[in-house]
Amino acid sequence: MAISVQQFCAAYPTLYHMAEVNSWPSIVRHGLLSATALLDLFEVTGGQRSLIESTRRANSVALRHPVYGNAVLRDQKPLRESVLRRLLLDCTTTEWLRFLNRKVFFWTTEERVSRLLNARAFRGSEHIVISVDARSMLRTNEGRVLLSPINSGSTLFGKVSRGLFMFQPLATYPSALRKEGKDKKDSIAEVIVDYAIPHVLHVVFKVERRKQNAILETLSLVHRVAALRLKELPDF
Repeated sequence: MAISVQQFCAAYPTLYHMAEVNSWPSIVRHGLLSATALLDLFEVTGGQRSLIESTRRANSVALRHPVYGNAVLRDQKPLRESVLRRLLLDCTTTEWLRFLNRKVFFWTTEERVSRLLNARAFRGSEHIVISVDARSMLRTNEGRVLLSPINSGSTLFGKVSRGLFMFQPLATYPSALRKEGKDKKDSIAEVIVDYAIPHVLHVVFKVERRKQNAILETLSLVHRVAALRLKELPDF
């Protein structure tokens, strides 16, 4: 049985995106960009581009542009290619990585964000956590949103087979893909938007600088102009 917008927003009213600590000014200017969109913006081409998009990033990649400044593509250390090859059912590892690199990812619960912030790879650094209104995000990105029942960027704890088949839009997200025996809150792990969200300020209501569970600074609260614009959009 599919999930309605109302059911989804009742279960997951807020969605969360974690990003590099210094990335907020660029996000305000350009929106939330996938790795592919960022490479397009920074005019990265050739062999370097292919390597970034088609293979696992063992380390973060620093990008520089004469106009747009600096940016960082996060590493993909939790994604083990040897494990991934055994788990994938309907695509190659290259196709999987290219797919992920083209998407913008949101966590569905605060608990998932907290686990990531406290993970070994991230606990020693500061990050920004962007909170968006789920209903507004779905409304403004209708037709470009997919759901995933697992953390698609990690193979550390997963032994579940996976593939492109599991990424489904809200209207057709099947109950068979949900984790049996898990709490309802854990049935959808990720909300994914294709390529980029250029007008992300229309849906953001809070941006925090965090380190593990500590909130070090609130960078942005409700964007009043954006909120007014949302009133002009039709309901579902």
